[in-house]
Amino acid sequence: MLLSDKAKLTAAAIAAIGALAAGSAPQTAQAQAKEQFFPVLVYRTGAYAPNGVPFANGYVDYLKLVNARDGGIGGVKIIYEECDTQYATDRGVECYERLKGKGPTGAAVFHTLSTGITFAVTDKTATDKIPIITAGYGRSESMDGTVFKYNFPLSGMYWTAADILVQHVGKKEGGLDKLKGKKIALVYHDSPYGKEPIPLLQERSKMHGFELSLLPVSHPGVEQKATWLQVRQQRPDYVFLWGWGVMNSTALKEAVATGYPREKMYGVWWAGAEPDTRPAGDGAKGYNALVFQSPAGQGKVHQDIMKHVYDKGEGTAKKEEVGEVLYNRGLVAAMLSVEGVKRAQTKYGKKPLTGDQVRWGLENLALDDKAIAALGFTGFMTPVQTTCVDHMGGNQAYLHTWDGTKWQKTSDTYSADMQIIKPMVTAAAKKYAAEKKVETRDCAKEASM
Repeated sequence: MLLSDKAKLTAAAIAAIGALAAGSAPQTAQAQAKEQFFPVLVYRTGAYAPNGVPFANGYVDYLKLVNARDGGIGGVKIIYEECDTQYATDRGVECYERLKGKGPTGAAVFHTLSTGITFAVTDKTATDKIPIITAGYGRSESMDGTVFKYNFPLSGMYWTAADILVQHVGKKEGGLDKLKGKKIALVYHDSPYGKEPIPLLQERSKMHGFELSLLPVSHPGVEQKATWLQVRQQRPDYVFLWGWGVMNSTALKEAVATGYPREKMYGVWWAGAEPDTRPAGDGAKGYNALVFQSPAGQGKVHQDIMKHVYDKGEGTAKKEEVGEVLYNRGLVAAMLSVEGVKRAQTKYGKKPLTGDQVRWGLENLALDDKAIAALGFTGFMTPVQTTCVDHMGGNQAYLHTWDGTKWQKTSDTYSADMQIIKPMVTAAAKKYAAEKKVETRDCAKEASM
C-alpha cells in the first residue's frame, strides 16, 4: 500500500526521533562500530577549577588532535564525554557509573584526577574490567600489578615524589646523613591525597633522623593561619607542600605573612603550576616544586595542535594558555590513554576495544625516547616501560623554581629509591589483597598463556 505525503513525513519524523534516542546523534551501526569512547572526568567548576580547567583543556585538545591529524586511533575515531566531579568523591563515583558503559565497547580508560575518587572506584574497576590511569597520584601501592590489575600510576606516585624531595634536601645539606636533627614540616591537604606521602616520609625520618611535623589543612585550603602559626613556632628547616587548587597560592601568601622563606618550600608536582604561583605575586619568587612530567613550554606536539586544532577554531583553551604546566600534563595524560589503546590494537586489532583489552595495552607500554620523540613529546616526559608486575613504569622527577614570572628548571633529574619503596608497596598491596580477598596474579603463568 502506498503512503500519502503526510504519512511519509510522519514516518520520516518517527525514524529520526528513533535515531536520536539511540545515541547523541543519528548514526549508522557501522559508524558506531568504529568509535572508541573516552570518558573525561573534569572539574571545570568548584573550588579546584583554576587547576582543573587547564588539565581538562589539554586532555581534550589531544583527543581532538588525534582525530584531526591521524583520523583516530588506527582508523577508530575517538568520541568522548566530560563529566564534572568538582573534585568531590561522591560526584566522581556518579560520573564513573554514568560513563562506564557508553560507546560501542564501553569506556576505554578513566583518569579519576583525584586520589579520593581512586580509592572509591578501585574495587569497581576490577569488577567492571576498566583500567584507571592515575599518573602521579592515586594509591601508591597500586604500582603492584599482581594485586591492582586495573590501576596504573604511570610515571610516578606520591611515595616516589616524597622520596625525591627528601633526596633533594639531603643533597642541599651535603648528604642524607646531614638531615639528622633537621626539621621537615609537611603541610598537606587533609584528604587521601594529602595523606599519601606520610608513610614514606616517616620511613625516611627513621632512616635519617630528621623530625617530621604533620600539619593538615582542611578543604579547600583558604584558611591556613593556624597552620602557619605552627610553622612560625616550629621553625622547620624545610616545608613540603602537598596542596591542590587555592590551597597552594594561599600557602604561599601565608608564608610571606609569617616570614617563612619560599626558597625552603618544596611542593609536590600538583603544587607547581602557574595557578599556584601567580596569585601570590612577587611572594612566590623562589618557591620550588617537583616536575615528573610536563614542564611548562611548547614542542612539536603543540605545533601540531595549533595547526590541526586551533587554526581551525576548535581549540579548547585560550591560545596563550597552551604550553602551561597543567595544560601539558593534560596532554601527556591523554597521550598515555591513546598509546594504551594503540598498543592494545597490536594484539586485538584496529577496532573499538573493551576496557580489559586496553588494560593489556597499558600493561605493555614501551615508550622510550625514540617513541616519545615520534609523538612530539621530547622534553615533556620520561620513558615509560610497564609490565604485569610494574604498573608505574618510571620513577623520575626534577625540581623547577618560580622566578617571579615563569618556571625554571633548577635541578638534575632524580630517580626514586625503589629499594626503599618496593618493600613498602609489596607490604601495602599484600594487606589490601588480604582485606579485599584479591587473588594475586601469577605474571609468569599469564605470560606463557
